[in-house]
Amino acid sequence: VQLQASGGGVVQAGGSLRLSCAASGPTFSRCAVAWFRQAPGKEREFVAAISRSGSSADIADSVKGRVTISRDSAKKTVYLQLNSLKPEDTAVYYCAAKSVILTATLSSAPSAYTYWGQGTQVTVSS
Repeated sequence: VQLQASGGGVVQAGGSLRLSCAASGPTFSRCAVAWFRQAPGKEREFVAAISRSGSSADIADSVKGRVTISRDSAKKTVYLQLNSLKPEDTAVYYCAAKSVILTATLSSAPSAYTYWGQGTQVTVSS
């Protein structure tokens, strides 16, 4: 599975962005997908994850209420909608995937994910 993250950019505080994680490979439909972010000098931080079926999702407390995650299986793409952005949301955002069984629980640990995209920069100005 190869992942390509896109959609980042520079936005003013209060604005919105939609990030996309496009996948290639026949096994993506069996993958749970997560978004992480990493700001300069900080550890990689979990943002959100979605199950392989798309029926369940987990959102980090730090962004809950401002972020939604969804997937389009036909397009092999997972989206991260970021709303009411704050300067502290500035980071490189990475998507990651791992092959799971249908009933697997979602993981927020970066070490749990096998495949990683290259990252897309989100910069929020005040």
